[in-house]
Amino acid sequence: MDDRTTFGRLLRAARRRSLFTLESLAEASGVSVRAISDMERGQSLPRQATLGELMDALELDEADRRRLVQASARRTWQVPRQLPPDPAGFCGRKEALAEVHGVTAPVPGRAGRAVVSAIVGMAGIGKTALAVHWAHRVADRFPDGQLYVNLRGFEDSEQPLDPGEALGGFLRALGVPSGDLPRGTDRRGALFREHTASRQLVVVLDNAQDEEQVRPLLPGAAGCLTIITSRNRLAGLAAREGASLIGLDVWTRQEALAALAVRIGEERCRAEPEAAARLTELCGCLPLAIAVVGAQLSATPGIPLRLAARELEEARLDALSTSDRRADVRAVFSWSYRALDAGTARVFRHLALHPGPAASVEAAASLVGAEPARVRRQLRALASASLLSRDADGRYVLHDLVRAYGIELIERERDDRLAAEIRLMDYLRHNAYAAGLYVSRYKADPPGAAAEGVVHVPVDSREEALDWYRQEESTTAAVLHVVQDPRLLRHCVDLVLEWVGYNTVEGRWAEEITVERIALEAAGALGDPVAMVRTSAILARALIETGNHDDANEPIGVMLTHMHRLPDADRARAELNLAWLRERQRRFTEALRHARNALMIYRALRQPDRIGRALCYVSWSLATLGEYRRSIATCEEALPMLQEAGERRFEAHVWSTIGYARQGLGDLDAAVAGYEKSLRLFGEVLDDYGAAEVWDHLASAQLERGDAEQARESWARAAELFGGLRVARAAQMRAKARSVARPGTRTAHRAGT
Repeated sequence: MDDRTTFGRLLRAARRRSLFTLESLAEASGVSVRAISDMERGQSLPRQATLGELMDALELDEADRRRLVQASARRTWQVPRQLPPDPAGFCGRKEALAEVHGVTAPVPGRAGRAVVSAIVGMAGIGKTALAVHWAHRVADRFPDGQLYVNLRGFEDSEQPLDPGEALGGFLRALGVPSGDLPRGTDRRGALFREHTASRQLVVVLDNAQDEEQVRPLLPGAAGCLTIITSRNRLAGLAAREGASLIGLDVWTRQEALAALAVRIGEERCRAEPEAAARLTELCGCLPLAIAVVGAQLSATPGIPLRLAARELEEARLDALSTSDRRADVRAVFSWSYRALDAGTARVFRHLALHPGPAASVEAAASLVGAEPARVRRQLRALASASLLSRDADGRYVLHDLVRAYGIELIERERDDRLAAEIRLMDYLRHNAYAAGLYVSRYKADPPGAAAEGVVHVPVDSREEALDWYRQEESTTAAVLHVVQDPRLLRHCVDLVLEWVGYNTVEGRWAEEITVERIALEAAGALGDPVAMVRTSAILARALIETGNHDDANEPIGVMLTHMHRLPDADRARAELNLAWLRERQRRFTEALRHARNALMIYRALRQPDRIGRALCYVSWSLATLGEYRRSIATCEEALPMLQEAGERRFEAHVWSTIGYARQGLGDLDAAVAGYEKSLRLFGEVLDDYGAAEVWDHLASAQLERGDAEQARESWARAAELFGGLRVARAAQMRAKARSVARPGTRTAHRAGT
């Protein structure tokens, strides 16, 4: 029996137990009879929002709800394999491995709570290596896969990873489409627990900051094992969640010597036993230091161990050592760094400037200003020397101590840090523009020439464009949070503006609010009224889309304050933005005034395509004020201009406005025809947001014509599209669908209300 058949059987049984017919369930839930019938016959599976409506209408208890959720979720059942590779040459840790074996033994099939274990200790002690090795050893006992995330709890130049962002990555790995991801950590956590309720998984939460960062990421299933690493002891996790704590100390001398022998050969250690012992002592038996020393000695077999020990002992660098200060870790890094060729050393230094959790080859090459193929080889050499590692996606990760050391080298070698940071920001900006041509309907102005040495990633499809955005979104956020040089303020503003299209398409409104505030502050520091008005407009839009209409007044106030300082073309664009914002705030008279201001400017500039756009805004504002005939006349004036300019998206808006005005005049057939033409055009230009608005208007016309069934379906479609964009109006659309779900309900819905 396949997943759809299983879900259909459960849904049919639940409906019959609740004494619903297909028709009565459709009326109660707002889901069409055809859609329910298709589900019950195993022809389709519901989206999350649709499933919620059905379960609410059926008034199911928690057990029945869980069974339906699990059955629907299996349509995207995936077995994630996110663990990084098992550390090569892992050795020692006999006591720790015996302890973790005792923790793991009772997990699969055990009744009760999931097993949670935390490996705690200082930086470089080998917590991640033990966690990953442990997870690989038991992976075959957890058939539903492994999840891994670096929570970045202790990285000097990076904010800890938000649990909601980590949950988003886990849910996508488990097969939840990006469009189905809810907003908010609590809702994502609940969905994560639903999707893991019947699975047996290993979950590795690496580099955790504290208990509060970890708790939302814990699966609730008894068949799951969660392994956490942290520098903090996480005593609260032990007290409340019953986590077992495994304290990790430095290696014993025997373990350190064995680890060194694995890396450089037993014969070499036996030939100079005192020097080998001295090396491990100077390293403080710290696993990270031993790994770096071993990799370097392996790469230089002719260097006597006594010489290496003498150089390490004589190093005069500030201590980055273990708690007993037996080793100078920076000295180990220094010695390894000096053995690099000049090109690889330069890559190492510049990679330290990358502020994100992991660096792609292209981003690293842009920092360096070199060809990606060459930089890739040098990155591999650095990985072989244990100066960096790779994550599950193949990107390159610097330990926080290594990153700090690299930053010191940048300053010591007097590298042009500013130029490197400009190249990284140009990489993120210019490639965002190229990717945006495939992803977004918001066509930003061409970004101009990039700095020399910036890598341009080839993108040939929407899928490739989205892959690039998702790869670099954490890097972009990190760059914007850490940039401090006032000479980078302009790059900061431009970078934020270039990512607007992607954030809008993906519904990343919370992220957009954060970065637009950063950009607005930078624009203010620059004293640039154009940038201040543009960033304020986008910030206000993001606030409105998240339902914070009153909060949008602050950035709107910034726009109004600086409007008089703008060149005509920028002022006209700002007037149109204000018209849109005020219309969303239901301040229709103000919206019309701003639209007319823009029209007047564009007429003076003699720009027919822009005149057509402005007429589009004016016509809609007239319609919202009930001036339907004037609205239609304005639409008829705009259409030929927009059609000649190929402005199909604005043409779609005009046909929607015509439909709205015809509906206001009582000509419902003409209204529906206008809406349907608008939907065709929005479909052609892949504008889900515009289409969602039209579905809303069309539903109100259908309801006026007495067709409640079609109205419910149209509002459900609007809710689905707005939900995919994570727009607050999705809830309003669902409420409208519910309001006509029962016989005899004839609530009149006007478009846009």
